[in-house]
This record gives sequence, C-alpha cells and structure tokens, in this order.
Amino acid sequence: MKRLCQVIGLARSSYYHWKATAPDRAVRATDDARLAARIQVIHRESAGTYGVPRITAELHDTGDRVNHKRVTRVMRGIGLTGLRLRRRHRTTLADPTANKAADLLEREFTAQAPNTRYVGDITYLPIADGTFCYLATVMDLCSRRLVGWAVADHMRTELVLDALHAAQRTRGSLAGAIFHNDRLNPGNTVPEPSPTPATPPE
Repeated sequence: MKRLCQVIGLARSSYYHWKATAPDRAVRATDDARLAARIQVIHRESAGTYGVPRITAELHDTGDRVNHKRVTRVMRGIGLTGLRLRRRHRTTLADPTANKAADLLEREFTAQAPNTRYVGDITYLPIADGTFCYLATVMDLCSRRLVGWAVADHMRTELVLDALHAAQRTRGSLAGAIFHNDRLNPGNTVPEPSPTPATPPE
C-alpha cells in the first residue's frame, strides 16, 4: 500500500481516512438519493417552477428538516432548477407631474362594516410564452373578501373598471364606499362605475 501511494502521489493517511469514512459516505449517498427522489416529486408537482427556497419549505412542511444548501447541492446533482423570471416587469408607470390624491384611509386598512372601504391592486401573471396577463383585484377591508377581480392583457383603466364592476355586481352598490390604491392620483383616478344591477342570487 505504501508503494502504491508513492506511485500515485497520495499520502497514506489520506487513503486510510478515505477507507475509514467509506461507510459514512455510503449512508450519505443513500440519504441523498432518497432526498433527490422526494425533490423530483415536488418539482414535478409544481410543473417545474419551484426552486431551492420553495422546495426546502415544502420538505420542511412534510417533516424533512434539511438545509437549503443540501437541497441546492442535490438539485444541482440531478440537474433541476426552478423557474426564473429573466426580467422585471413594471406594472405601474406613475405620472411624475400629477398631484397625488389624498389618502382617505390615512393608512388605516381596517373597516367597521362591509362595503365601506376597499383596497385594490394590479399584479402581473407570467405566461409560458414570455408574455403577461394582468390581474386587478378589489378587496373589502372589513371581511377581507375578494369581491371583484378582472384579468386582461393590458393595464388600461378598463381593467380596473372591470374589477370594480365585478365588485359592484357582488355587493349590489358601491355608493359611498372608499376605494384605495396607493398609485391613484388626479391624473389617473379611476372613474366611478356606472350603475349596474346586482346579480340575483341563484
């Protein structure tokens, strides 16, 4: 053994350490194989979108307390990656010359009664072909219920109006209610939806 180590330029202590730790490596390899199989299932169920953080969280939720660094190593070893958005997509182009509307809620995002205070926002939804759809929502601050929403391939005023009309159909009327959005100002204030009869209960 001494001669062989001399021929390949390896210290004998390194060889004997490698030999002594072989059982531990075998156990670790078996554990990694089990973890890799579990990761592949989670990754497949997420349609290939989950990366290291979400897969680690999913493993924790199911009782596998593994470090994210180990998940990274195992995923790299089996060639798995999550879905990455290659570019940021701005959903708001504020008018720098417009005066900002008064905050009628004064940062108090609660309500004592339904149909009195609403908040809304627009978010983007990435599509597989690289394009986006946009989701506008209207939420009641009292019940925290999503009372109206709309989806479109643009962010024009009509998208927000469609969401408000949906909320109006849900509640019958939005008369006297406050609708808060941190990007509204006199330059792009959303018009009041035209009266629309409430949808009769089925």
